[in-house]
Amino acid sequence: MTGTIFIRGLVIHAQHGVMEHETEVGQRFVMDIELSTDLSESSRTDRLADTVSYAGVVATASAAFKDANYKLLERAAGAVADAVLATFPRVITIKITVHKPHAPIPAIFDDVGISLTRSRE
Repeated sequence: MTGTIFIRGLVIHAQHGVMEHETEVGQRFVMDIELSTDLSESSRTDRLADTVSYAGVVATASAAFKDANYKLLERAAGAVADAVLATFPRVITIKITVHKPHAPIPAIFDDVGISLTRSRE
């Protein structure tokens, strides 16, 4: 029974970007994470050990996102995907969306960002 575990609206302050002030001061990013995993065992046993811990994913994703100062959101999201897949063997596929609501763009906009999906090989 494949299912989805999701975390939406994870707010992280980090220093990613191409412009100098982005790497010095940093800014707020918002991350959405979707994990595809087999939920058949945990849906019967009611044991945390049989699923993927939300808290563990948040800790791993936050650490990977803040681990380095990346120029591109694509690279920051890729670091998160790699870390989550390496840490949680039950995760089959991960989709990450990173929103950069305060991107230095001379325009009025609601949101900009990227989404990427990675699967276990």
